[in-house]
Amino acid sequence: MAEKIVVPVLGESITSAVVSKWLKQPGESISADEALIELETDKVNVEVPAPVAGIVGQHQVAVGDEVAVGALLVTIGDKAEAGASINTAVEVPSVTEVKQESITANQNNDAEYDLIVIGAGPGGYVAAIRAAQLGMKVACVEKKKTLGGTCLNVGCIPSKALLYASEQYEAAHKQLADLGVIVKDVKLDLAKMQSHKDAVINANVAGIEFLLKKNKITWLKGSATITAPGQVSIDGKEHTARTIVIATGSESVSLPDVDVDEKHVVTSTGALSLEKVPEHMVVIGGGVIGVELGSVWHRLGAKVTIVEYFDRLLPGFDKEVSLSFAKILEKQGMQLKLAHKVEKLERKGKESQITISNIGGDHKETLSADVVLVSVGRKPVTQGLGLEALGVDLDEKGRIQTNAQFQTNIAGIYAIGDVIAGPMLAHKAEEEGVAIAELLAGKKPHIDYGLIPGVVYTDPEIAMVGKTEEVLKAESVEYSVGKFPFSANGRARAMNQTEGFVKILADKRTNKVLGAHLIGPHCSELIAEIVLAMNFGASAEDIALTCHAHPTLTESIKEAALGTQKRSIHM
Repeated sequence: MAEKIVVPVLGESITSAVVSKWLKQPGESISADEALIELETDKVNVEVPAPVAGIVGQHQVAVGDEVAVGALLVTIGDKAEAGASINTAVEVPSVTEVKQESITANQNNDAEYDLIVIGAGPGGYVAAIRAAQLGMKVACVEKKKTLGGTCLNVGCIPSKALLYASEQYEAAHKQLADLGVIVKDVKLDLAKMQSHKDAVINANVAGIEFLLKKNKITWLKGSATITAPGQVSIDGKEHTARTIVIATGSESVSLPDVDVDEKHVVTSTGALSLEKVPEHMVVIGGGVIGVELGSVWHRLGAKVTIVEYFDRLLPGFDKEVSLSFAKILEKQGMQLKLAHKVEKLERKGKESQITISNIGGDHKETLSADVVLVSVGRKPVTQGLGLEALGVDLDEKGRIQTNAQFQTNIAGIYAIGDVIAGPMLAHKAEEEGVAIAELLAGKKPHIDYGLIPGVVYTDPEIAMVGKTEEVLKAESVEYSVGKFPFSANGRARAMNQTEGFVKILADKRTNKVLGAHLIGPHCSELIAEIVLAMNFGASAEDIALTCHAHPTLTESIKEAALGTQKRSIHM
């Protein structure tokens, strides 16, 4: 697999550099650690070495170009990969070229707006606000009646409201007695719980609408089609802008021949709005959305069965975490059908019949459920934007292809968030929203895509950042493991929440943190410390040398960091 070489971090305040010399040309052989390119900044001149041996592919930037930290420089692979790179490489403009091309292509002083953002989800509205802060005249297009996109209306926010409410119900119903708190006659008022969820959504929508008004951003209501660079039609009415950013997000995908009615067979949208607790919910897909929403309804009394094609839940997460999580869910009473696929789903009377088989194909069974949650992934929303007519390049997954500065192959048209490559996460889209606005303003932002945390808001919570053990082994990286269980943490014991652990992976030679994987209480909050440490290139020892308050859950992070050097105190 070809190795991508990007502009490295060159210093705490350095966000870009100028290419001063290519030391290796396309098609040439290079050894590991041999100098590849020379970069120049106002503070330092550095030679970037090749991390692996191989054949140099097509240069993605030229001598004299200004390039942002993290921007792609070149790929190194075997002869076949390098040849393909040289023959099919797409010219990727530098920061300077992107900025200049955008200006020259859209130098329309009569345009209504400096920027039109299509989509008012986390990426879109953040891009609009940051651009307005930087002095641009901005409009934000949203075809739905409310702002905030999937995340705020039918995703992150409502799911967390139900997760928290259902957690409190389960605690009162089952767990508080272990702490000496006796709660009698616990009852569920699902309508009230749904009302709480809706109130949270409405408050957040109102907050975004206020922010748009405060920053003098025009909300263009309706469906947008890009009719030409710099021209956007909103339900037939033409608007002009010097730059267009596409931030239309993603939507749920279904299975072939499965009819979703959002009542009996539902996506995440329908699963957030059920009017009664199902007797039996079958969740097709054991990813983040499936396990989170399955947890909500299981806590509220439903029998829940999760059918997952892979041999473990949360396939993209650390394997040890995934396996531990599966055991915990089964102990809580969920049923798991791992390494199984859905053969057929049909409605019979008031029930759905789901025929499943194991991946080996030697066993079939039929599950009956009153609600089926189809949670098999999401796809980018790009239909109806006029991209085909414009010639905007899409990849094999239907995502908009962009360079390191979010520019498409059409000058003046950019894309961010779920419609481009990368994890479909609201916080990733927000980072890109800020970055694109600052790029358009001539600034030099930077996003490290290796440091975007992933979180699962179940009980226990799961959080990760950086590389897994499986990835490090595949890359032949020597690493050490520091692991500390919450069962040995005083605060976790006091809370009676001792399931799980903190695992930190560090470079065996330098002790630099390469990844972290947590399962346990409040891990969604704990992960931020490790993300910050990795962002500044910290070693595990740096974390261990930092004083952590006692008694806190964060002490588990300190102990795991100590564990990478076999120095853990409380193990």
